[in-house]
Amino acid sequence: MLTIYNTLARSKQEFVPIRPGMVRMYVCGMTVYDYCHLGHARVMVVFDVVRRWLRARGYAVTYVRNITDIDDKIIRRAVENRETIGELTARFIRFMDEDAAALGVEKPDHEPRATQYLPQMLGLIERLEAKGLAYRAADGDVNFAVRKFPGYGRLSGKSLDELRAGERVEVDGAKQDPLDFVLWKRAKPGEPSWPSPWGAGRPGWHIECSAMSCALLGEHFDIHGGGQDLQFPHHENELAQSEAASGERFVNVWMHNGFVRVDEEKMSKSLGNFFTIREILALFDPEVVRFFILRAHYRSPLNYSDVHMHDAKGALTRLYTALKGATPDAQQVDWDEPHAQRFRQAMDDDFGTPEAVAVLFELANEINRGRPELAPQLRALGSILGLLQRDSQEFLRGGLAGPLDEAEIERRIAERMALKRSKDYAGADRIRAALLETGVVLEDGPAGTTWRRK
Repeated sequence: MLTIYNTLARSKQEFVPIRPGMVRMYVCGMTVYDYCHLGHARVMVVFDVVRRWLRARGYAVTYVRNITDIDDKIIRRAVENRETIGELTARFIRFMDEDAAALGVEKPDHEPRATQYLPQMLGLIERLEAKGLAYRAADGDVNFAVRKFPGYGRLSGKSLDELRAGERVEVDGAKQDPLDFVLWKRAKPGEPSWPSPWGAGRPGWHIECSAMSCALLGEHFDIHGGGQDLQFPHHENELAQSEAASGERFVNVWMHNGFVRVDEEKMSKSLGNFFTIREILALFDPEVVRFFILRAHYRSPLNYSDVHMHDAKGALTRLYTALKGATPDAQQVDWDEPHAQRFRQAMDDDFGTPEAVAVLFELANEINRGRPELAPQLRALGSILGLLQRDSQEFLRGGLAGPLDEAEIERRIAERMALKRSKDYAGADRIRAALLETGVVLEDGPAGTTWRRK
């Protein structure tokens, strides 16, 4: 039985898809005006693994992750750069795709862009207006009337009065209530705009996701995911406007991954501890970054530090060391084998990747104790997490380039072997020590000497 923590219910619940054997999942994606950061990496990796596990459980998964390609930040950045919005967003979509591919994240089945779904957004706003749940404000914006939707606050778990007192509520004199949010934003002079029944403007952020998800998955679907920072107001507003328009339940399960911290502090540009994916990948192998993310449960805070990254690198190195000599060919999981059963129990318990990773280390220990026949099982289970699919030697020799290239390392190993044959063991030890100082570890075995980066 697969159980998932449902933010709306505030508890784990048995997962029962709306349509037997099928799962429809929507995840809020990136606003493309800058490079993706570590928080984005966590969202991409977490829901990539959710999708992988659902498929491993036999479900046919339709996965949608949107792209917000029109937004105040995008407009400001394009003006600053003296380029068009299309040029800016196309560039950062390309960078996002490169970062995701490096982290082993598979492409979603659909990746809708907000600017492609304007008719659906306008239709949704018109339905809300016809029901008396949307109104045109004095400033020309069209707003959602929060107090006319009885269920508002269910996702955040707060009453309307508590939400109104919250510091995140914007004060706007044109609104009937401070909690009301924008569905259609009237264009200012010089801003990009689209025609609408309410005049030229552009959609509000919240309406974009409702329109795209319902257009691609239907008005009632299985899973909606995103970062914990989106729970309020974005997802609360999505739920309200979607259910108000359709009169039906919007989503069965709401999933939110935890925040990312840096050295136990909130990641923030103002604190100078803000890292893009590209900055991190310049220091660490992408698979190490993915492994680091998956060692923590998706709902827990993720604390980034160089110490934790180096620890993740060492741990992943131990797993790959157990696979030395094993074929990198794709393998099928033997689900009757005890390790696989424990792996399944872990993943069925709200996608428990820390416990699933612990099972991988159990397998690695068994292999190191003389059971090489378990290597295919280790690699097959690792594949479900998007790990351990490279040739072990390629990983162990990879990482940041040191002062010596592979040809020079091989030359020194050959020189060391010649010294050993001539019984100059002191000279051979000096070469080993010198290589170690450059970050190259030599390992002698029955088949000869191999090396890996420290």
